[in-house]
Amino acid sequence: MTNILAVECTHEVLSVALLCGGMVGERRGGGWQKTAESIVPLMDEVVVEGGITPRELDAVAVSSGPGSFTALRIGMSAVKGAAYALDVPLLAVPTLPALAASLPEDVAADAVMAVVGSRKGEYFYAFYKRDDLAAFRWHDGVSRGGAEAVAAALEGCDGKVVAVGRNLEPLRAVLEAGGAGVADAAFFSAASLFGFALRAYAEPCRTGAGEVEPDYRQSFGSGGS
Repeated sequence: MTNILAVECTHEVLSVALLCGGMVGERRGGGWQKTAESIVPLMDEVVVEGGITPRELDAVAVSSGPGSFTALRIGMSAVKGAAYALDVPLLAVPTLPALAASLPEDVAADAVMAVVGSRKGEYFYAFYKRDDLAAFRWHDGVSRGGAEAVAAALEGCDGKVVAVGRNLEPLRAVLEAGGAGVADAAFFSAASLFGFALRAYAEPCRTGAGEVEPDYRQSFGSGGS
């Protein structure tokens, strides 16, 4: 069995999960603003609760963005430190396809639109076919824009689309006018990364901690979030 510690801190709420012996344990922290003070204690707690030592970990996985600039920077620093210290691979899982794939199976959709907040009034978003996500296939195309851009993107979609994300109320009218369903992503967490992380771990060429960088997708000034 593969033991993987996973961290998700790009999408409003910090969470840390452990896959150990085929079982999953998870702890959730507060909002991204508390990432710096809570991420390492949560990592320690979930490993202890899993009944293993850090040296028994085979890899560390992280949701690599896009998302909150500050939380991404802090989270990536923490997991890189852990991967370096333990000399294990660091598995970067793109946030948007992992978010889209976390949509529960009982929610009918031909395609999933994953949405993560960017600057005020703007969002990162990408569309994924449900069948591709089930086979762990995804693309790297991510768009960024406001409500008008989201509305325009929906015009070219065929089949039933469900938008998944947190705090989508400002977009709800636009999404529903475009024929999309809306699903709050309370179910998206560090545990959602394991399917993608296991696939990455099985690859013959795994990524070292020094090769993984956060996917900011934008530049920030001193007022960045």
